Amino acid sequence: MTINLNMQRLASVVALSCAFIAADAQAWGYEGHRAVGSIAEKLIKGSHAEKQVAALLLPGESLESITNWADGAKGGAGYAPASAEQQVYTAANPRHTEYHYANLPFQLEHYTDGVVGGSDVDIVQTLKQAIAVLQGKTDPALNPHQFTKRQALLLVAHLTGDIHQPLHMGSAYVGADGKFAVPAKKADIDGINIFESRGGNSLLLDDDKVEALSKPLIPGESKPLPEGAQKWKTRPFHTYWDSTVVDYAMRRSSTKTPEQFAQKIIDSKPPVAPNTGDAATWPYQWADDTLVAAKQAYSDVTLGKREAQTNGRGEIAYKFAFEMGPNYPVPSSALAREQLIKGGYHLAALLQTIWP
Repeated sequence: MTINLNMQRLASVVALSCAFIAADAQAWGYEGHRAVGSIAEKLIKGSHAEKQVAALLLPGESLESITNWADGAKGGAGYAPASAEQQVYTAANPRHTEYHYANLPFQLEHYTDGVVGGSDVDIVQTLKQAIAVLQGKTDPALNPHQFTKRQALLLVAHLTGDIHQPLHMGSAYVGADGKFAVPAKKADIDGINIFESRGGNSLLLDDDKVEALSKPLIPGESKPLPEGAQKWKTRPFHTYWDSTVVDYAMRRSSTKTPEQFAQKIIDSKPPVAPNTGDAATWPYQWADDTLVAAKQAYSDVTLGKREAQTNGRGEIAYKFAFEMGPNYPVPSSALAREQLIKGGYHLAALLQTIWP
């Protein structure tokens, strides 16, 4: 596996704020997460785990539908206003937006406590705590956020999907020389010698080029933008992995809905390696596996020109032009499909292990 680090530059890079169009804001957080939830829901049907999950759901909810709850609590473009339940949760968890990811250098092999790019509230730590709650463990040290059982289920249903998204675990750091770097400690990420990409959000793809690449490679048509949504000229690499590859994976599977995708996957009986040991350790295993996927996600890409931009708070941030290889949509959508499968099967296995 090689990573193309040639400093070929895009003709131009248009400044982009951190806001995404509504379609992108909900993507892995909508169709991808619902696909994970639908796979798991089908796999646990008729089991004791299904009954225990149902006991924690509200009328009209399903395992598939609640996979979006934690993203909905964040609010923003594409989401309905937070419910009263979500407002209680966010008020009690002021760092809840950090629960969804870890920004480890993608070159690393393992997630360990205290690793560069990790934190005390990152996705591995949060999943470990939520799993302990569902296991019925009552030691306060295991549940510092005081999650209720329902909150723990809502988080597990969502974060098990997130942790299998390559860029929610492996992030790119860029040195002053314009090449990918591996910071040895947090202090190394100083915005002078090493820049962070915020999980690939600062790596900007030319949107027209992405569409031109995919057109001859991916069957079907892209979904139209919601009415009133603005089409940006650049697309963050993270957004590509949150949304675009999910659309590509579903189109290549000849499916149009998460439920159809899930059923087709289950009918194919895919091989999924089982996890081992206490379920509370599974997030560590998932993190290590996703770091392997992150290395694939960052292969066949080219870093380009660095540009300083000023955000809404008047702070200087750096963005990087970014290009994908000419065949990138094919292997990336295949990898997304594999990661969605793992997310669904691992979620089902986790729930059935907690509630055998």
